[in-house]
Amino acid sequence: MTIGDDQQHWHGLPIREFPQFDEKIADELPAADSVAWRIAVNAYDSDEQWEAAFARFTKAVDIARVRAIIVGAWSDVYENGPEEVIAALIGAKERMPALRALFLGDIDSEECEISWIKQGCVTPLLDAFPELEEFAVRGSDGLTFPAVRHGRLRSLTFESGGLPVGVVRGIAASDLPALEHLDLWLGTSEYGGDAAVTDLESFFAGTRLPRLRYLALRNSEIQDEIAEAMASAPVVARLEVLDLSMGVLTDEGATALLAGQPLTHLKKLDLHHNFLSEALSARVREAVEPAGVEVCLDPEDADDDEEEDGTVWRYVAVGE
Repeated sequence: MTIGDDQQHWHGLPIREFPQFDEKIADELPAADSVAWRIAVNAYDSDEQWEAAFARFTKAVDIARVRAIIVGAWSDVYENGPEEVIAALIGAKERMPALRALFLGDIDSEECEISWIKQGCVTPLLDAFPELEEFAVRGSDGLTFPAVRHGRLRSLTFESGGLPVGVVRGIAASDLPALEHLDLWLGTSEYGGDAAVTDLESFFAGTRLPRLRYLALRNSEIQDEIAEAMASAPVVARLEVLDLSMGVLTDEGATALLAGQPLTHLKKLDLHHNFLSEALSARVREAVEPAGVEVCLDPEDADDDEEEDGTVWRYVAVGE
């Protein structure tokens, strides 16, 4: 579940929306370290820039104690990237020593479709906050992620309808020794998701991510190829959760996955939103559920779209 799915908590904290244009709020706010603060402005027609809302936030809240910040919509988010937002956060870094979690782009489809969200280079945020433990980004138009070194980061998430290959390669080349949770929505080539299965080899090997326990390579049009690679991927042996959901997974990919290394050590195997036959779905369950593995596998999550000429269309869960 994402914050956009009406999630009520993030980073183990209840989410609290910072009020817009209300000067009499200080006495009504919770303790600074008791919630994940969401700061946003009207994405279409706002009289206030996000940076100004953040400035009000820094005056109303003891930001030295703030543990988690969720960046919602900034002004004209469908046209402007988050450069000013990033600059404002970095400008306050010395006053936010307790910050441990940051989500950039918690913007729902009514404000801006995920593949239209303008992004930019986000690694300066990791450089600025060396104690950060959780970092998430939604949107990928203009997104870049040069390889980075971060010693504390435990969770990294990129939600997109198409994750650029440069971002995938940057993550793969990064030095993230503490990372336990990696979640990549790879998307489709139509929306910029141009990574090939060979670009994921670093994740399959797992050698650059020695503490990885949760791996999600999902929402992909090459989900079958990913599943086939997972059948022999060394990283699988130490995973607790393997997530290949939300993509175009068919019987071919699932068969290859089952024919590979055992999956019975997993706590959870997530394959929801798939294009598996009932027979193959049953085989997956029979292979791992007796060992106590939680299987997310709903055959009604996705349906083939068939044209009159017999052409079958299959789709990822999140595209545009």
